Amino acid sequence: MKYIRRENPAKHVARVVLARPEARNAQTPELLYELDAAFTEAVADRDIKVIMLAGDGPDFSSGHDVRGPFALPCAPIATIGGDFDAPGVEGRHRFECEAYIGLSRRWRDIPKPTIAEAHGRSIAGALMLLWPMDIIVAGEGASFADPVVAFNLNGHEYFTHAWEVGARKAKEMLYTGDPLSASDAYRLGMVNHVIPDDEVSTFALQLAEKIAAQPAYGLQLAKESVNQSLDAQGQSTALEAAFSLHTLGHANNLARFDDVIDPAGIERIRDRARRSD
Repeated sequence: MKYIRRENPAKHVARVVLARPEARNAQTPELLYELDAAFTEAVADRDIKVIMLAGDGPDFSSGHDVRGPFALPCAPIATIGGDFDAPGVEGRHRFECEAYIGLSRRWRDIPKPTIAEAHGRSIAGALMLLWPMDIIVAGEGASFADPVVAFNLNGHEYFTHAWEVGARKAKEMLYTGDPLSASDAYRLGMVNHVIPDDEVSTFALQLAEKIAAQPAYGLQLAKESVNQSLDAQGQSTALEAAFSLHTLGHANNLARFDDVIDPAGIERIRDRARRSD
């Protein structure tokens, strides 16, 4: 794999690492599908009971690599596919159904416990990797942002914001594009633990080993029960509705700017990042 590394740090534990630090782990389709392949391999390994997710370099992930190209590196695995090269917004809609919201939903339902290690910045599409995980351990210096409104869109595609941080904080997060600190994310229930930055991996592994001592099927049943509770609250329906609005935003941008995003949004986001550094 080019962008992903698989480790086995302890008995019954697999650790999957985003390994594109020179681009702050920006997500190309190749990276996303390598990540899915690593998850799939760990799920199929009967000796693995817990799967960890981490990232190399100073940041967990800077989100989608907006430089493109946006082409699937393999056959669809999260949907039944479609015409990904269709004109207008149609092809883009099919692509995001598959590679973005489709993969994120697939990862939420991995039948084994998952733990994410968050360090540095996690921006927009990075949350689509973190939020499907069961447990998030964050470093004290970690931050979390979804500045996608600057692109003239409602937010990143896996729109579970109201469940992650609550409705009012979700609105502020989206309206301003400002990042949440690790302590704020903990207070709001988005992360489980905040740990000194240089101890995140050690703590997360200890937690993984503790969980791995439990019977595998019991862990799977517990996870499915919680996920079904979220769906009973309407999370899946709300996710689909928000994704439809996201696609509407792409269509509007395509008509106005001949691009699926407002091109001025890139500089808006960079300017905000410079002010926060």
